[in-house]
Amino acid sequence: MTLAGADVPSSARMVLATHNRKKLVELLAILRTQPGLDTLPAGAVVTAGDLGAAEPVEDGLTFAENALIKARALAAASGLPAVADDSGLSVDVLGGAPGIFSARWAGRHGDDVANLGLLLAQLGDVRDEHRGAAFVCAAALVTPDGREEVAMGEMPGVLVREPRGAHGFGYDPILVPAEQEPGPEGRPGTRTSAELTPQEKNTISHRGKALRTLAPMIAEAL
Repeated sequence: MTLAGADVPSSARMVLATHNRKKLVELLAILRTQPGLDTLPAGAVVTAGDLGAAEPVEDGLTFAENALIKARALAAASGLPAVADDSGLSVDVLGGAPGIFSARWAGRHGDDVANLGLLLAQLGDVRDEHRGAAFVCAAALVTPDGREEVAMGEMPGVLVREPRGAHGFGYDPILVPAEQEPGPEGRPGTRTSAELTPQEKNTISHRGKALRTLAPMIAEAL
């Protein structure tokens, strides 16, 4: 089987709809903790980037619609069960924006520095008590025989005024998750998502919640 001129490895059993290597590491770290997926052999999971698959136009109006668009395209092209996610930041005072436009908020897809700078500038006059926000994720599974499943997850928190932390990607450096472990003397945790360890983040993250809900269905499809 070929896809965009590249051979689909015979060992491949599932394809992840991402070209983002940082997201790939996060997705695999979450999925490999789940029963039925923790023993997947090397080479069983490939990505859209590995196969040279073009990214489809994400013209849905919700995270779920866009996740399904990506998963459907890749399942049809590869002949494998496909898992895709669509995620972003929903800011309370912006009515849920940037939302599905999070990755291209500043105009160019995937420019994290520009996206962060623009959003922080837009929120510059917003008082701390009104800086609530949440990461939102829709994770979708589509199989070549037409099965479709979607799971949602959220990570609520508040936005800080300057980026902090070296982990993660996207808007991780400015969201302080509400569900993180308490700080000293039981005070609320103040670390941004980018200051959490990958394991700490995956335990409470929007993507972790969505994928853990979807994991039994993925394992069944494999």
